[in-house]
Amino acid sequence: MDTTLHLLSLAVETIFIRNILLAYFLGMCSFLAISRKVETSMGLGFAVMFVNGITVPLNWLIEEYLLKPGALQWSGIAGLGNVDLTFLNFIVFIATIAAMVQLVEMVLDKVSPTLYQSLGIFLPLIAVNCAILGSSLFMVEREFDFMESAVFGVSAGAGFFLAIVTLATIRYKLKYSNVPSGLRGLGIAMLITGLISMAYMSFSGINL
Repeated sequence: MDTTLHLLSLAVETIFIRNILLAYFLGMCSFLAISRKVETSMGLGFAVMFVNGITVPLNWLIEEYLLKPGALQWSGIAGLGNVDLTFLNFIVFIATIAAMVQLVEMVLDKVSPTLYQSLGIFLPLIAVNCAILGSSLFMVEREFDFMESAVFGVSAGAGFFLAIVTLATIRYKLKYSNVPSGLRGLGIAMLITGLISMAYMSFSGINL
């Protein structure tokens, strides 16, 4: 029961309080560029959630059994027990993310060609999206175990999805609003992002 509550608390904290976009402002380029349309935003949000949900626990396994100091002891090969390959974290994590993004591209191209065309260049750019790489690096920094990494990965993706769809919905409504000329476009989008971030921070009082 305590473990379930802990994981649920981690999920709520990751989605709202420590939202990968609104608290750390990672992945802002695709966040601002794609959020003009709700449908496209939902597609990118689901893609990020899928990639994040797979790559964070997968990168945990790689870091735990291949990269961290002493991780290669399981091999039984003399001399590998003290090897430290943590300097390869960035390269290996990005390679894992790129492989998953390629999988998402192929699936979307077959299942939803319209969405695939709408996402355009931003779909392959998920491979170098700092929000996804940041999730794996946060996982290492915070010393999560495998279950925490899996929950954190999905929750960070869900937070990205919720944030970009929220902004897209508001920007859609703004088409019918009289926004001052100096704030139209990215100006009003940045202001709204700040207000959404403050709204999400109201969840910081929740303690499960």
